[in-house]
Amino acid sequence: MTDISSLDLSRLQFGMTAMYHFLFVPLTLGLSFMLAIMESVYVMTGNVIWRDMTKFWGILFGINFAMGVCTGVPLEFQFGTNWAYYSQYVGDIFGSLLAIEGLMAFFLEATFIGLFFFGWNRLSKVAHLVVTWLVALGSNFSALWILVANGWMQNPVGSKFNPETMRMEMTSFYDILFNPVAQAKFVHTVSAGYVTGAMFVLSISAFYLLRGRHVAFAKRSMVVAASFGLASALSVVVLGDESGYSMSHGQKMKLAAMEAMWETHEAPASLTIFGIPDTEKQITHYEVSIPWALGIIATRTFNTKVPGIKDLVEEAKGKIVKGQKAYGALQRVRQNPQDKHARALLNENEIYLGYGLLLKRFTDDVENAGADIVQKAADYTVPNVPTLFWTFRIMVGLGLYMILLFAMAFYYSSRQIFQEKRWFLKMSIISLPFPWIAIQCGWLLAEHGRQPWTIDEILPTFLSGSEISSGQVWTTLIAFIVFYTVLLIVDVILMKKYIKLGPDKALSQ
Repeated sequence: MTDISSLDLSRLQFGMTAMYHFLFVPLTLGLSFMLAIMESVYVMTGNVIWRDMTKFWGILFGINFAMGVCTGVPLEFQFGTNWAYYSQYVGDIFGSLLAIEGLMAFFLEATFIGLFFFGWNRLSKVAHLVVTWLVALGSNFSALWILVANGWMQNPVGSKFNPETMRMEMTSFYDILFNPVAQAKFVHTVSAGYVTGAMFVLSISAFYLLRGRHVAFAKRSMVVAASFGLASALSVVVLGDESGYSMSHGQKMKLAAMEAMWETHEAPASLTIFGIPDTEKQITHYEVSIPWALGIIATRTFNTKVPGIKDLVEEAKGKIVKGQKAYGALQRVRQNPQDKHARALLNENEIYLGYGLLLKRFTDDVENAGADIVQKAADYTVPNVPTLFWTFRIMVGLGLYMILLFAMAFYYSSRQIFQEKRWFLKMSIISLPFPWIAIQCGWLLAEHGRQPWTIDEILPTFLSGSEISSGQVWTTLIAFIVFYTVLLIVDVILMKKYIKLGPDKALSQ
């Protein structure tokens, strides 16, 4: 049996817990704003059915929120247990963002969620509405700081390497906060969460209409879901385009890999709709593409080339050679801080230090690594092309499908003919898992596409882990799988219980 390294197990554990946690986050984001919208209608109209809608969907929101908290806490502990060098190397930046998320956003959300559930008979209508909006804002603020931290890992601006401390240190909080990659990632991700919340409400409401139960409740819920969902689904596409544009500037290899674009073509590049990537021959079989589309989306010009994988590997070789110089200069500066020549050489090549560190995957003698080792390190910068290629197409395909579904829902809601379209109601129920599938594909694309870097072009993943044994990680990994499986079962049971009860019985308990 092949021994799996503690690093690989740590990656598997973090990926599993993060993707599991993100089963709950999107629904929290989406439902929180829908609750605020429903309660706003109640306060403005005084119609109690909107209050009952807020309360019922609020119960399901509360179950989901609790599960999100339980699955999210272990993620932060893993930075200390499994990713100690990463935490030491970038703790000045990453740790501050996590602290702000906890103090500014999570506490706000957690505090007011109690008032949301227990304040209906203790607060005025307007005061309770303010509480509900604060819960929604707290959810989104929480996502903001997490995604700013993740965006910095994708595009590490506002920071600088300090050879004295051997750490990345913050130079501009403003640049980190307004990092274009982070901002694009934030709005794209929360919009996907809004789609998830809308699909959840749409599907459950369709279930009630098919059964002929709670018809007035379900119709109003579907109206909100249709409008909110269509606007959110359209936003996801627009904001996804912004993510593609930012990727063409900072993560060119990820862009080339998800397009399986081995060669650099004449501008503007085509967008591949379908194909079968062949990593051995470095070609894409049965390719079907749209001329000019990728070049326009990625560069917003007609004359800028989108580099292919082969050219980017050659470019990486040059960066690795400069990284060797930076690594050698760093060693001399560490030995003699007064060595002005070494410090000047380090300053000149500092931005390529991460590429020098890539060589440690293949040799301990970084400075004297030969052309064959440099070639291996350059090839190592290519992520798994088929994984990125297919996850991107699944994500986009589902996104376009959901736009069509919500457009039909909006049309039928405007004409009040939901119940006549039983095929549409069945389609809405079947579509319930699609936002989660698309979101998981998006995260796999974003995080796997960054490999082999933990922090893009700064810190390789293989250098980021803790010095722990495989046995230790196996123990925690199995424990997490068991614990999270139990949570999933409990979540499904509770959700099914209250959905089957319906708003009348659920609210009377």
